[in-house]
Amino acid sequence: MSKKYAVAVVGATGLVGEAMRQVLEEREFPVGRFVPLASARSAGRSVTFRGAEHEVEALDDFDFSGIDIALFSAGASVSAEAAPRAAAAGAVVIDNTSQFRYDDDIPLVVPECNAERIADYRNRGIIANPNCSTIQLVVALKPIQDAAGIERVNVATYLAVSGAGSSAIEALTEGSRAWLADADVPAPGPEKPVAFNAVPKIDRLMDTGYTKEEMK
Repeated sequence: MSKKYAVAVVGATGLVGEAMRQVLEEREFPVGRFVPLASARSAGRSVTFRGAEHEVEALDDFDFSGIDIALFSAGASVSAEAAPRAAAAGAVVIDNTSQFRYDDDIPLVVPECNAERIADYRNRGIIANPNCSTIQLVVALKPIQDAAGIERVNVATYLAVSGAGSSAIEALTEGSRAWLADADVPAPGPEKPVAFNAVPKIDRLMDTGYTKEEMK
């Protein structure tokens, strides 16, 4: 009988958490126990996994003992506090946020490119992954690097508003409706209208002159 794993998804009620659940299902990952976790505000809600309803538990007071794998996608500040706690309890943490990407002792892994680094999770019990744009890019660049070498890459990326969460999608939807009804009606958005627009600044500007999103 193949081993089954106790898997926790932190940020289970968000868009990425939903995608994580879908991938676990589609790839028939051997999940023996599934635990959805989120903030206290979302605790008590239900999410669906493999046709069954699972009650969301509060992350703050959750005991990670007995969890084999913890998938984190609830923001960097959440990972900063809870990921080390999960790792200390024995879980292997796979963190989807920017929190640990610049930590030298935490492997930054794209399996198609450097799967051998996964073993380095033993350093701190955590595996990080790059920004979504970076993942796609390095998968394409790796065979070129292996065959000929690469000295420099100049990249322009255009990111979906969904990366900012469900509220940003709602802003895009409502803004699109507003502009289509009357071009003089301002579209809703956190800083700039997102409907029919390309916003050059994502997150705060760093001392380097790059935005925080670019540094991810």
